[in-house]
Amino acid sequence: MNRVLSFCFFMFLFVGLFSYAQDDLLDELDEEVVDEGTVSSTFKALQIVTLQSTKIAAPGDFYFVVSHRFGTVKNGFSEFFGLDNATTKLGGIYGVTDWMSVGLSRHTLLKTYELSIKYRLVNQSDNFPFTIVGYHSMGANSYIDKDDYENLAFTDRLAYVNQLLISRKISAALSLELAPSYVQKNLYNKDLENDKQFVLAAGSRYKLSNRVSLNLEYGYNFNQPEFYSQPLSLGVDIETGGHVFQLLFTNSQAMTDSGYLTNATGDWGQGDFFFGFNLYRVF
Repeated sequence: MNRVLSFCFFMFLFVGLFSYAQDDLLDELDEEVVDEGTVSSTFKALQIVTLQSTKIAAPGDFYFVVSHRFGTVKNGFSEFFGLDNATTKLGGIYGVTDWMSVGLSRHTLLKTYELSIKYRLVNQSDNFPFTIVGYHSMGANSYIDKDDYENLAFTDRLAYVNQLLISRKISAALSLELAPSYVQKNLYNKDLENDKQFVLAAGSRYKLSNRVSLNLEYGYNFNQPEFYSQPLSLGVDIETGGHVFQLLFTNSQAMTDSGYLTNATGDWGQGDFFFGFNLYRVF
C-alpha cells in the first residue's frame, strides 16, 4: 500500500512540475510576480506543513516560531484527543540576505536544539522553470544521559539533515515541491533504524483564497524500517497580517527535521495521527 501511495503521489508531482514549462506559463500567474519575470510567493510560509518550503526570510526580518504537536487523537476523550500530551517547538529565523537565512530552535521532544541554514540557488523566472534552495540542519539531543552511554561524546548527540528543495509555481493557485533529503544520525537504535537514510519528500500548496491555502506533504524513506511510518501531513495556511497560522494533521509528532523525516510513528489507517499548529510572527 505504501509503495502504491508513493508512486501515485510522485507521479502527480512529476507531471505537475514538468507539464507547464512553456513560455505562456507566466500569463497564468497572478500579481505575485516581481521584476524581470521572477516568480514570488510560491509558498507563503517557511514550511509547507513540517517540510521546509523554498520561501526564505527577507533580509532583516526575524520570524518567531511557535509550534505544537499534540498527542495522538486515537485515545479519544480520555486524553482529550491528544491535548494532554503536547510537544512544543520554540525558535527564531533571521533573514541574513535576500538569499540566505539562519535559524535556531528548541524542541521539548528529546530536548533537542536545532541549528539550520537555508539559501537560494536560483529563482523560478521566465528564464528558468524552478526555484532551487539548499537547506541544512543539525540537531543536538540533550535528553541523553551520560550515565546511560559509556564514553558519550557531544558529537554522538548530533543528527544532520541535508536537503535540496525544488519548487515550481504551476499557476496562481498551485505550487509543488520535491525535496530529496539525506539524514545522518550519530546515535541511533540499530535494531530499529539505519544511521544513514535517504528520503524523497514532496509537498504541494493549493490557494483557496488570498489568505487561505490547503497544503499536503509526503515522504518516502528508502531506508525506513517497518517500526516507523512514512511521514504524511495535511495542513491549512491562514495568513493574518504579520502572522502565518498553520493548522495541521500529521502522523509524526516529531518536529525536528531528522525526527519528522525518519521517525513518524502514527498510522493514518488506524486513526493514529496528531493534531498541531505552526505560528509565525514576523518582526
